[in-house]
Amino acid sequence: MHRFLSGARLAEGLLDPALLGLSWIGLAEPTHVPQGLPCQQLHAPCLLGEPVEAWFGARPAQAGTRHGVRYRHDGELLFGVIEVVEDGAALGGSSGPVLQRAGQQAYESVFKLLAEEGYPHLWRIWNYLPHINQETDGLERYRQFNIGRHRAFEAAGRLVMDSIPAASALGVQGGPLSVAFLAGRTPTRSIENPRQLSAFRYPADYGPCSPTFSRAALGQHADAEWLFVSGTASIVGHQSMHPGDPVAQTRELVANLDAVLAEASRCSAGPAYRLSELSARVYVRHPAHLAPVQAELAEVLGTSAQQVYLLADVCRAELLVEVEAQACHLLS
Repeated sequence: MHRFLSGARLAEGLLDPALLGLSWIGLAEPTHVPQGLPCQQLHAPCLLGEPVEAWFGARPAQAGTRHGVRYRHDGELLFGVIEVVEDGAALGGSSGPVLQRAGQQAYESVFKLLAEEGYPHLWRIWNYLPHINQETDGLERYRQFNIGRHRAFEAAGRLVMDSIPAASALGVQGGPLSVAFLAGRTPTRSIENPRQLSAFRYPADYGPCSPTFSRAALGQHADAEWLFVSGTASIVGHQSMHPGDPVAQTRELVANLDAVLAEASRCSAGPAYRLSELSARVYVRHPAHLAPVQAELAEVLGTSAQQVYLLADVCRAELLVEVEAQACHLLS
């Protein structure tokens, strides 16, 4: 269902009729991507690894565009992308900061599409927005986004703990608010981390509305079980740990990954999940931190699964590194 592609292998991937969509890392516009194929561009430099991730279904996929969402689906899974420009005049309607309204509109559009196409269960979401830690209209932009996202979940009746998907939200260097997602006909099982307070139960210190995501999610597709691990950083309970120290933060986030995998393994229908099998995106805030973070992660993630490192801002200004990941186990 997922693999990283080099530029040389991209053409091969584009010929696969089961291709659902792409994630494209880099500041340059994506090239050779067929019109209509969902492609989320991450406006962030790729520091190490292959710059394209491809998502595949189990059978030939069909494409469509509705409510501003470009999507492809194979009868069991749907991959979609929506971009919303922060244009106050175009967004109109509800009050509040422009990014808050953009986030709410993006998620409302996603929920409408999923209801109409019959894919009610969100599995995994990727959110990217510029200047995530900047304060505008008296509130940090990430907190503005959280309000809009929360209101859309609430209006759709989706603030049910077991159905909240895995997700990430990162700051990039430009572009519109961009949301990509995987959704299924069947539900996932939400996984929480015993070392951390559930994100949707954060105290008001972190904004008027808590972030709406679970720490991980387990889903089954085509005789396989998929684990999606949300963006994971150096947070214990609800507090950021080891400010200013990227190595210590990396070690702390590895402890969090280990705890999430243990919980997922307890709920899994297959074998236990291991750190060494995780395919991951690694976000670092400063280029100088790439080498020490990579060295620290290499000891636990190994090289058997693919990882890509990119330059991006984590949702809290004091956090220097974040990892998101997935793994797959065959069930037969």
